[in-house]
Amino acid sequence: MTIIASLLRDAQLPESPTARLDAELLLAAALGKNRSYLRTWPERIVNSEAAQLFASYLQRRRLGEPVAYILGQQGFWSLDLEVAPHTLIPRPETELLVELALACVPQPEARTLDLGTGTGAIALALGRERAGWEVVGVDRVEDAVALAERNRERLGLTNVSIRASHWFSALQGERFDLIVSNPPYIRQQDPHLSAGDVRFEPASALVSGSDGLDDIRQIIAAAPEHLLAGGWLLLEHGYDQAAQVRELLARHGFEQIESREDLSGHERVTLGRLPC
Repeated sequence: MTIIASLLRDAQLPESPTARLDAELLLAAALGKNRSYLRTWPERIVNSEAAQLFASYLQRRRLGEPVAYILGQQGFWSLDLEVAPHTLIPRPETELLVELALACVPQPEARTLDLGTGTGAIALALGRERAGWEVVGVDRVEDAVALAERNRERLGLTNVSIRASHWFSALQGERFDLIVSNPPYIRQQDPHLSAGDVRFEPASALVSGSDGLDDIRQIIAAAPEHLLAGGWLLLEHGYDQAAQVRELLARHGFEQIESREDLSGHERVTLGRLPC
């Protein structure tokens, strides 16, 4: 006889920095329950089918596969999103990008673009918070476009549209009040690419040239042609890239340039505004 408490006690995930949380999420999913159920009913018996499923989840996690990919879902902002290995896993630090976007453009109606939308996390969070905004999310990966569209449909966000586009390639002549992006920004030789959950995420969504700034350069150079006067550009970037991003924004005519720190104290998002 196997009970919830013993399964959690015996779960071994030595390589995970969040082993207890991982085990709880995986067991709750195997049982079809939420995590509070595990704490409320620790002596409940787990049937053999659920125990075997939990064991298979644990083995995948021991091999390094992210919990989000094992379960096919991840929370972001106020949303529960479907995720898959062809998209990045939405991370808590990216919520700073959403917070700043909402603060920069407080008006109830605006036209907003999310470049490299992936799961649709940023676009959908903005659409949820601003029902009067028209939000466009684009991605060059067909599977990502399909995934983001499934998330949009499930959430019922009719003010958000998902399109296929490599950055601005399919947006000729369109302008926006706000452009946001969490683009690839990791250096090609960065040792973090071979460690942790990142090993399982798509390199095309992570790596951007020898200094990690190739895509950011491209976005900043093209953004003025797609922003309305007074429009904002907000970019997530690496912890040590803020000064370079500020310089790039200034070089392309942006004003009111500043960088904001994430919860770890790293300059994570840099923003700039076109002159009015």
